[in-house]
Amino acid sequence: MKKIFVVLLFICLGFKSYASYVLIPMDAESQKNHLKAYGITYWTLNKSLKVKWLLNYRGGSFLLPDSEAIQRECQIRGVTFEVLSNSKAESILEDISSPSQNMEAVVLEKAPKIAVYTPNGKQPWDDAVTMVLQYAEIPYETIYDEEVLNDGLLLFDWLHLHHEDFTGQFGKFYAQYRASSWYIQEKKNAESLAQKLGYNKVSQEKLAVALKIRDYVVGGGFMFAMCSATDSFDIALSAEGVDICEPMFDGDGSDPGYQNKINYNKTFAFKNYKLERNPIVYEFSSIDMTRKRKIPKTTDYFSLMDFSAKWDPIPTMLCQNHTALLKGFMGQTTSFNREEIKSNVLVLGETKINGEAKYIHGIKGKGFFTFYGGHDPEDYQHRVGDPKTELDLHATSPGYRLILNNVLFPAARKKKQKT
Repeated sequence: MKKIFVVLLFICLGFKSYASYVLIPMDAESQKNHLKAYGITYWTLNKSLKVKWLLNYRGGSFLLPDSEAIQRECQIRGVTFEVLSNSKAESILEDISSPSQNMEAVVLEKAPKIAVYTPNGKQPWDDAVTMVLQYAEIPYETIYDEEVLNDGLLLFDWLHLHHEDFTGQFGKFYAQYRASSWYIQEKKNAESLAQKLGYNKVSQEKLAVALKIRDYVVGGGFMFAMCSATDSFDIALSAEGVDICEPMFDGDGSDPGYQNKINYNKTFAFKNYKLERNPIVYEFSSIDMTRKRKIPKTTDYFSLMDFSAKWDPIPTMLCQNHTALLKGFMGQTTSFNREEIKSNVLVLGETKINGEAKYIHGIKGKGFFTFYGGHDPEDYQHRVGDPKTELDLHATSPGYRLILNNVLFPAARKKKQKT
């Protein structure tokens, strides 16, 4: 009997030390495909399994339940993983929980349903979010104005805004591209859609869309926007009931003195900006720093801010990365004037040379929004018609990681936020 007891004891101890977790490290040294690692995490959540996001531990690693299916999926997608015993995982979690460590373990509970706001047959220059979602193998659906106006956003947890112009000025591409076939066709399509939906002008229809998106966020949605969708969204909200479009955009003149009629109380992130009145100038307002920054490509970097993982888990989550210094990149809206950002909006990333903000986050009602300046984190100055970025060449991109941090963010929501 004594021998049987000893054998059973060894068997029990063996089971206890047996591997029961998969760690996906996200530090620079270990992980060979950071972007697809997010896809593995999303895939696991989609199987109704919970994941722990280990904030500030080895670049923001993920702790998953162990299974042959998860290991196989990591191998297929080329994602580095480590198999941990139960005791090793407990030791890591105990270390993370220590008050002396700026780390936290956040439980991700449910794969968010993702919508990308984009028109059918969009032009060849790419949308970075669509591209990285495809590369990471994270499922999403596309929606546009008709679906938004018919309350289609209620089906989704997370919304990305395409590089859209919500002011009805067609991206202010008029000066350079007004004779281009793609611009003429895009303008015609937008006008036809506005009429179909019962609006006299594209600016009126885009405002209605912006208001629906505002309500979606206020009601608890998560919105992520890049490039021109960031400032043009706020401008549209602030110009509700005011005509800021010149004749080449909507067929009649703008309201006299429209700058004085702008209502900054209606915006998400920005205040006290001056609109660019000249239709020939490729710019919406003073929010964007593109024409003012004058930073050479060789020194164009931005830094992520450091937050307390235990006290400020949301900004910490959004800043998870394997480096705190990232390459800058341009866009129609490259970065944001710090002086024109509302005081309740958090700056997550900044260019220290001139203090401009690159990456910002805020709360609106029960929901959240994040604005990320620039067009493509791995294409410094992407131009109309340029070939798309091949993410296989940038599988460890820290700039693209910020996008995917936002994709997973809704999975961790638990507590109601204050308005």
